[in-house]
Formats: sequence, C-alpha cells, structure tokens
Amino acid sequence: MASNQMLAAAAVSAIAVVFLPALASATDHVVGDGRGWTLGFDYAAWAESKQFTVGDTLAFKYSKSSHNVVELSGPDFKACNKAAATSVWSSGEDGVTLDKPGRRWFICAVGEHCRLGMKLNVTVLPGTPAPLPPAPAPSDPRSRRSLSRWW
Repeated sequence: MASNQMLAAAAVSAIAVVFLPALASATDHVVGDGRGWTLGFDYAAWAESKQFTVGDTLAFKYSKSSHNVVELSGPDFKACNKAAATSVWSSGEDGVTLDKPGRRWFICAVGEHCRLGMKLNVTVLPGTPAPLPPAPAPSDPRSRRSLSRWW
C-alpha cells in the first residue's frame, strides 16, 4: 500500500516538473501597458516591442461604455470590417489566451475607433517545451566505469 502511494507521489512530482515550468513562463501582456485599450495609442509599436508565445494572455483593459474588443481575420482587420467578427468581448477587462502559434487580429468596433488606429495584430510564436528532468545518476560507481570502456 505504501509503495503505491509512493509511486503515485512520484508520478505527480514528475508531471509537475515537466509541466509547471511551461505554465510559469506564460506572460500576461496588458495591451497598451498603463494606457490600456484606448484611442490615441500606437498598438503597432507596442506589439513590435513584445514577444508573444503560446500560453501568453492579452489583457484588454478599457471603459466598457466606450470600447470593446473584436477578433477577426487579417483582411477584415486591414479593412476594419467589424461585421466579420469571429469573437467579441465587452466586459472592460478581457483576457484572451494565445492558444496556438500564428497571427491574431483585434480591433475596437465602436464607431470609427478601428479607422482611428484602435487595432492590434500580434504574431504568436510556438511555446518553448519544458526541459526534461535530468536522468538519474547510476547508483553503482562500477557501472559508470564499465560504460566508459566502450567510448
């Protein structure tokens, strides 16, 4: 019974070692930094100064009575075609998880906000795989010597 518990604890520890570093490395990007999601901000320059990877989150913070967040395709982004939205958020504090590599496009669909520059596109890079834990060292020093003869 105790050995089963020890095996289960070892399995949980191994899983944590493999997956926790990847989760801990995710970044929460507040869009627009201290300004948030608003008019009069250069989101293209902001995005160029960041690196986005799978697992990161875009945090859109804005006045919900004045703005929203709409995700759409690249051509619709360029044309500010808000009718082609694939997703819409309007809480004022929206978190969008970047769950796969590639391009993502966001606009504010209120009035002419998109045409006035309230738009963001990001390129999401693949996440870095978590490093594998080191292999356990052999417990018998003689086994190391016998292996060295073959090299």
